[in-house]
Amino acid sequence: MPKLKTKSGVKKRFKVSATGKVISAQSGKRHGMTKRSKRHIRQQRGTTALCKADATIVKQFIPYSA
Repeated sequence: MPKLKTKSGVKKRFKVSATGKVISAQSGKRHGMTKRSKRHIRQQRGTTALCKADATIVKQFIPYSA
């Protein structure tokens, strides 16, 4: 059997943690910061874990992850 290829868009945007959670950047930070509150901007820093439903979709495109 040939090796399965990882979707190149997924490998740039997501990574899988040691416990199997899918980690991604926070959403809603690209533009329009003036209309967002300072509290919202602070809370959107860093990364977050995807919910279970979204994580199963992303994991289909990363064949050799946990």
